[in-house]
Amino acid sequence: MNKILKLTLFFYLIINLINSSFSKENFFDEGLKLYKDKKYEDARFMFERSIVFNPKDSKSYLYLAKIYNIEEDQKKEEKNLEAALLIEPDNEEAILMSMKISLEKSNYSKVKDLSKTFSQIYKKLCEENKDVLDSLKNIEPKNNES
Repeated sequence: MNKILKLTLFFYLIINLINSSFSKENFFDEGLKLYKDKKYEDARFMFERSIVFNPKDSKSYLYLAKIYNIEEDQKKEEKNLEAALLIEPDNEEAILMSMKISLEKSNYSKVKDLSKTFSQIYKKLCEENKDVLDSLKNIEPKNNES
């Protein structure tokens, strides 16, 4: 009897873990669909649900910031951008949005800091792109060979 109870409890926990892991992505994906359909209130609700299940989901914070930008709620936009950047400091889109807010607020020192970070990220990405293109040149067959 004790073994049956333990097995039942084990399977119950496994099923709940599987369901919760699938629901995390479903909330974000559903929110993204709603955002693209310009149903911002419903999208906001789905992104907030996504954060409840996965508090480290920087994409959900970024899209919440975009929604608050559309709704012209700068305080909430900024709060969500800060959360996104805490989780993912090299998020280019969040950095650019934060720079725009800082410019509007005349916070030039923050703009300089964000710009420096953005330049470092951009430089790194450009170097990686150059390396990929160089690798591609080495892989492609030469046109002169027949």
